[in-house]
Amino acid sequence: MRRFEFPVDRRHAHAVNEVFADQRRLRVMALAAAVIATTGAAYLIWLDHPWAYLLAVAFVLGAVVALWVAFWTARHASIDKLYADGELVPAVVSETYPSGVVLLAMVDVARPGAKDAHYALVIRKVRALPGHQARQGERVPSVAVRTDRAPRKVGERWQSVSAMPIAWGTTDAAVIDRARSAISETEWRLLTDNLALTDKVRRTSARRLLLDPDQLPDDLGA
Repeated sequence: MRRFEFPVDRRHAHAVNEVFADQRRLRVMALAAAVIATTGAAYLIWLDHPWAYLLAVAFVLGAVVALWVAFWTARHASIDKLYADGELVPAVVSETYPSGVVLLAMVDVARPGAKDAHYALVIRKVRALPGHQARQGERVPSVAVRTDRAPRKVGERWQSVSAMPIAWGTTDAAVIDRARSAISETEWRLLTDNLALTDKVRRTSARRLLLDPDQLPDDLGA
């Protein structure tokens, strides 16, 4: 796995990093859901009816799942951990809007220990992209954020995969340039040549499009 080490500017990251903001929002919502489900279960038990006990079990299960999500996000919400654990991946600006840009990234979605790599194109709409120009084809070195938001792992691929720009963790242009140079020209060119697939990726249910390993360059061999 190709990692990229750099000193994370936490103040900058807390201000602009949308992955961190999304996880913090998810944690708050999960805790609120756990409280509501627990309260509902307690009320149903207080009613002391046979049907109420059946509903109470469902509420308790809902509270357990919500607490698991809150625990998961708390463990993975550290800015430093997100960057330290993530693999350095290429992403390019594929579309621009007044409200932000769309990034097209290439990420290996295979779990550790999987027999083969599973490269896929993924997209992410971002509001702010400091340190970069909002133009199609802009190269945005990023790290892969791979997660499972369910207690049990299923299959050889991660359930959720996205790209987190290095620029969300630093204001140092030299760090961004170093990360950009650490990614091969072959990978950048492959992404640039497939910008037209952005809309096709958007239409998939998981917002990712698996690439045919037989059509990948030799240095990206599965």
